[in-house]
Amino acid sequence: MRSSVDTVVIGGGQAGLAVGYYLAKEGRSCVILDANGRVGDAWRNRWDSLLLFTPARFNGLPGMRFPAARDKFITKDEMADYLEAYAERFQLPVRGGMKVERLSRNGSGFLISAGENRFHAENVVVAMGNCQAPRVPPFAMDLDPEIVQLHSKDYRNPSQLRDGATLIVGAGNSGADIAMEIVKTHPTMMAGKESGHIPFRIETFIARHLLVSIVRFLGHHLLTVRTPIGRKVRPMLLSKGTPLVRVKPKDLIAAGVERVGRVVGVRDGLPVLEDGRTVEVTNVIWCTGFLPGFSWIDLPILGDRQEPAHSRGLVPDLPGLYFVGLHFLYSATSETITGVWRDAKRIAKHVASREPSEKMSEDVLAGTQSA
Repeated sequence: MRSSVDTVVIGGGQAGLAVGYYLAKEGRSCVILDANGRVGDAWRNRWDSLLLFTPARFNGLPGMRFPAARDKFITKDEMADYLEAYAERFQLPVRGGMKVERLSRNGSGFLISAGENRFHAENVVVAMGNCQAPRVPPFAMDLDPEIVQLHSKDYRNPSQLRDGATLIVGAGNSGADIAMEIVKTHPTMMAGKESGHIPFRIETFIARHLLVSIVRFLGHHLLTVRTPIGRKVRPMLLSKGTPLVRVKPKDLIAAGVERVGRVVGVRDGLPVLEDGRTVEVTNVIWCTGFLPGFSWIDLPILGDRQEPAHSRGLVPDLPGLYFVGLHFLYSATSETITGVWRDAKRIAKHVASREPSEKMSEDVLAGTQSA
């Protein structure tokens, strides 16, 4: 199937929905393509016990507040259901089950390939985060095949694990949250060095009603590409893990989680730590982050790390191509539900300011005939 549209939005999560909302406000048509079968599945398919770090009052998208007590920490399923309700309320044109496999140039516009579907568009907004492809070290394949291996993307609950010791590789927020759950049923070790932690409990009254607001304000308004401090810390935030938010290092120790050094390889089918010690485990959960996963973009905009080159979401060398939802696209909140709307609004306004190309219809016809 071949379709011609003004704007294709790739990604139907919070970034894509916010873009679709603002494009509608600007009177511009679009289609939102999402690989998942159902709006909200990117949240729905995460581990069962996941809670958001921000109270509900910060978790709404433009035009629709989150339907919960303002200071409640919501579950990932509640977030997923909210996004689904949001798309329905504003009749956003989401097409599920559309995994984009190639984005390329088509004359003055773009060609988007998703299975047997082809879309020719004047504008394309890639509304996805930098974390698309699970990252696992190459030596993982050398582990004993009897060891259960899961990436945090595929972990749901402890029932997936074998009896016996579990090694969590990665000491960020995902690793800490999962370790606190697994240690209740399995001897648990956590490998790696954490990147600090925030110095207060987010569940307390003063944190819910004041401290979280202060942190959000700093991340949203102070840590931006327009401020000296924002430009200074941006490279560090892009290359390192974020500080622990809910779980503190002392919580892990109190719960019985054993902290160990980095995993550097495999010996006799078992993980080897940086001190040379071999650890006997029956389960390994890789909380080692993600790769950008933008290899399907067949355009000269990706650097050595497959990160797209852009200026606040605009690609200067390819007019009509935009990004929303990237980590620190403009500010420290750019990839979060609390901050993505600002970038989405700006990009939608920029799309609306572009006059449709006179050559677009000719290019679309030529591309259709050659497809």
